[in-house]
Amino acid sequence: MEYYIRTEADVKIFVHDINPGGKTTILFIHGWPLSHRAYEYQFNKLPAMGFRCIGMDTRGFGKSGKPHTGYSYNRIADDIRGVVHALDLKNFVLAGHSMGGAAAIRYISRYNGYGVSKLALFGAAAPSLTMRPGFPYGHPKEDITQIIESSLKDRLQMLRDTAPMFFSKPITQPQSDWFFLMGFEASGIATAACAMTFRDEALFNDLDKIRVPTLILHGIHDQVCLFPLAEVMHQSIRNSVLIPFENSGHGLFYEEQDKFNSELARFIGQV
Repeated sequence: MEYYIRTEADVKIFVHDINPGGKTTILFIHGWPLSHRAYEYQFNKLPAMGFRCIGMDTRGFGKSGKPHTGYSYNRIADDIRGVVHALDLKNFVLAGHSMGGAAAIRYISRYNGYGVSKLALFGAAAPSLTMRPGFPYGHPKEDITQIIESSLKDRLQMLRDTAPMFFSKPITQPQSDWFFLMGFEASGIATAACAMTFRDEALFNDLDKIRVPTLILHGIHDQVCLFPLAEVMHQSIRNSVLIPFENSGHGLFYEEQDKFNSELARFIGQV
């Protein structure tokens, strides 16, 4: 099923809903600059295991509305809340990759974990993607600024240049095209504005507010959200488990599909 949900901010959010009769619901939040289609290889397998899989395109990306403003973590969390309300989701698993993982964390913090029974984070951009005083594990802020400037000057070339960072090994042309085409769907303003968000915002105070069991899956070769971020999250989130992916970079759900699907299903507890 595919449909649109109009949020309180009057933005249409596109939703892809597979196996609505599944016993357990997983709401997937994609990363920058992708869309729900990044989870193709989860949507191919997990519904057959009994899961209801919902993928939403965050504002500015994929098939969702593309407003000129509203790309903070708070606003994205508000959009997630709008989807949860519209679909009347209860006891669901909230799952997020990269910036989507950060948005999932903010949702938990901002809405006191409303409706969420478990949290799953994949290469999450938390607690900070950039280096800060006392936090040396991210990227220099200047590197993210360069991505923002490239997005505003030549976004298509930026997507081509960024694609190899997503994977742990040299990529094929089809892999590059897969990444490029999802990024191409996004709004240019959203692409740059979200990069400003993950450059400037941090979630240190959010981690302690997570009260649900949390799974952290992270590629040890991740060049985007470096592996030490996963270790910090694991140390900061009570009742969390960290599973390193030895053969993956940032796109672990693509590079190690079988392991990824198996670990996620095991965490949720249906297999």
